[in-house]
Amino acid sequence: MTLPKALRAVAAEAAACTACDLYAHATQTVFGEGPAHAPLFLIGEQPGDHEDVQGKPFVGPAGRILDAALEAAQIRRDDVYVTNAVKHFKFEPRGKRRIHARPNQTEIVACHRWLDRELELVEPHVIVAMGAVAGTSLYGSSFRVGKSHGQVLEYGGRPVITTIHPSAVLRARDDHARLAAMDGFVADLRSAARLQKTCAA
Repeated sequence: MTLPKALRAVAAEAAACTACDLYAHATQTVFGEGPAHAPLFLIGEQPGDHEDVQGKPFVGPAGRILDAALEAAQIRRDDVYVTNAVKHFKFEPRGKRRIHARPNQTEIVACHRWLDRELELVEPHVIVAMGAVAGTSLYGSSFRVGKSHGQVLEYGGRPVITTIHPSAVLRARDDHARLAAMDGFVADLRSAARLQKTCAA
């Protein structure tokens, strides 16, 4: 999907960002993707290994979970804007593999200006914060997914639904837990879609 012109300009700026040390090891900046004025704006944590290589958000295993959840919630991915709170892949080398490492507060804060620019240009009706890092980017280090889940929060005058990150489904301990996590994730996306329709009315 080709970004609208204004977002392409910001993506080009972000590609040269050196505000934290993550740029030095990542392959590239992974900017958001979606329509110019998508009604739903989904925020994840950071690119993974697949995203870092391809330069697109949510194209790896977590992306497949997101795609399946959006389909179950009857939301077209092409109709939503998808991005991450942190635009570079943070990892620990382990042999030939690169293992995901959670961004710290300094890295989240350093990248927040790009997220705010995306929100400013897309002007969504509803924001969906997927996981702790997305919530921390919006609300600071005291944010907890479990505490805020089920509430409609607010950021920049827009309603925010908080939910798990798609990777939480992958990390579930067994099939039963995986199914429960996926069901809850889909239910949260449906809530966001209903809220968006209310905001658009």
